[in-house]
This record gives sequence, C-alpha cells and structure tokens, in this order.
Amino acid sequence: MAEKYNICLDVGGTKVLGAIFNSKDEIIYRLKKRSKSGGSASADVEKVIIDVVEEMIRESGIDRNDLKAIASCAPGVIDQEKGIVLFCPNLPWKDYDIAGTMRKQFGVPFFVGNDVNMGVLGEYHFGAARGYRNIVGFFVGTGMGGGLVLNGELYTGHMFKGAEYGHMILDPEGPLCNCGQRGCLEAFSSKQGMSAYIRQQAARGRTTLMADAVTEGVFRSKRLVKALEAEDAVAEEAVDRACHWLAVATGNMINTFSPDLVIYGGGVIEALGDLFLKKILSEVDRYCLPQIRSTVELKCASLGDDSILYGGLAMIKGLK
Repeated sequence: MAEKYNICLDVGGTKVLGAIFNSKDEIIYRLKKRSKSGGSASADVEKVIIDVVEEMIRESGIDRNDLKAIASCAPGVIDQEKGIVLFCPNLPWKDYDIAGTMRKQFGVPFFVGNDVNMGVLGEYHFGAARGYRNIVGFFVGTGMGGGLVLNGELYTGHMFKGAEYGHMILDPEGPLCNCGQRGCLEAFSSKQGMSAYIRQQAARGRTTLMADAVTEGVFRSKRLVKALEAEDAVAEEAVDRACHWLAVATGNMINTFSPDLVIYGGGVIEALGDLFLKKILSEVDRYCLPQIRSTVELKCASLGDDSILYGGLAMIKGLK
C-alpha cells in the first residue's frame, strides 16, 4: 500500500512556509517563500500558496495521488467549518473562500484555522506544551496572535472567533492598529508595532541601524538581532516597549484564566525568545495576583517555525 502524505502550510503576513509530513508524522520536505500582501488575495498571496504546494510536490518527488490532505493557517478570524477567512488584518483577505479554492486546485480535503490557534495546538500535541491542560499562547510575528487550550481542548469561541487577544486594547489612546482600533497589544508588541515605533523615532531625527529595515513595512528578525547586538538605542527601546505590554497582557490573561502554562512563539520569539522571556518575567508579577501567578509557568515554544505546521497536522488527524 502506497504511503500517504499530508501538506501543512503556515501563511503569514510576509511568508508562506510549507512542509510535507509522511505517515510517521515526520517532515520529509519543507519550503519557504516570501509573499507580498499588498495586492489582491488571488493575485498575490493565493498564488504563492499554490506555488509552494506545487513546488513541494514536484521537488520532493511524491506522487500527487498519494496526497491525503492539506492544512493551512491564516492570521485572522476564520470560519473553520466552512474554510472561509472572514477578516485578516495583515493580509488582503475578507470573506475569502480559501478552502474552496484549494480543494478545487488539489482535489483533497483542506483544513484551515487561525494561525496561533494552530501554533498552540501544535505545541500542545507535539511540543513544549505537552502535558499541560490550560494554556495561554502569545505568538509574536508580523502581527500578534493568541491561542487558548482550556481543560485539555483548543478553545475557539463562538463560530471559531475567540482568542483574538492580540487585539485586546491596552491603551485606548495608543497607536493605531491594522484592525482599526487604537492601543491593541499588536500595535505595541508585534513586528508591525515595533516597526512603527522605530519609524517614528527615525522621523524625529534619531539615528538607528533599523531605519532602512522598516522603510517598506516590517523588519526581518535577523536585522533586529544585529541592531540589539550593536546596542542600538532605538531598537532596544522598541523591544523594551514590546515586552512591557506583553507583560501587561500576560498578567491580564493569568488573572482571567489561571492557566498552568503561558507559552510564547512566533518568528520574533524564535529569534529573541530568551531576551523577551527574561524581560517579561522581570515585569509580569506586577500585573497579576500572586496567588494565581504562583501556579503558572512561562516559557517559549519549542517547535520554532514548525509550531503551526504541526498544528495543521493535528487538525488533519482530528486532534483537539
């Protein structure tokens, strides 16, 4: 009997990452391509997604008839049952039937979920969150996503719209967020939030190694790492500001859910997780009740770029 394969995708604001899993849940091939999210969904991001899947099938040498299913994330509000992206603040998608498009293109079952829901699900079943029952996840990337596991099951809320606490408002008079509100956690602590702060400081005449990196959108994490190594003051301030508001948000979530674990993932954490965690730990106790904080662990995700990919695999396998 021929081996069957699953393809899982991580679709972000600036890239599409894909992986092929064999029947032993092992990644046998992976591919990453940058995406441009400034145009229409069909002309830009959708084409990159299809290209990534087609190239992986072609270059890996698997038979397309042996493809079992495809799973993908999207950074936004998803109707998971129908496979429709209802709203995506960092991609040009609104009421977009991604499932219909992909099923028509590849002829196999297609699953789609919120990116951080899938990242937390991946860590819960395959990574650093195994063995915990109540988990709050913050994923720091181009945007800021949230994911919850409550009493051992992924919590998605009414009509799969829950856990969007990247858009909890921390300062109603704060910076404008892509969602249209002001002062969201995302507007402070994501790559977009940090990029906006760096652009603001550069416009005031301050010198920073990050000036070119944020001229056209968000920076790459490697550029931020280099700036911090060079003790760039503006970059350091952007990180301190991001970690401060992450600590505030973490305290709020600890008080609300009394989780046994708060986990941090995403591209920024993969590049700077130890630094971010150290700064968050230095502040978080100020923003939650000691009696609740005492039973909560805080740590970084362990699967790195693969958290969401493994979450997609969990969805295909029907794991909650």
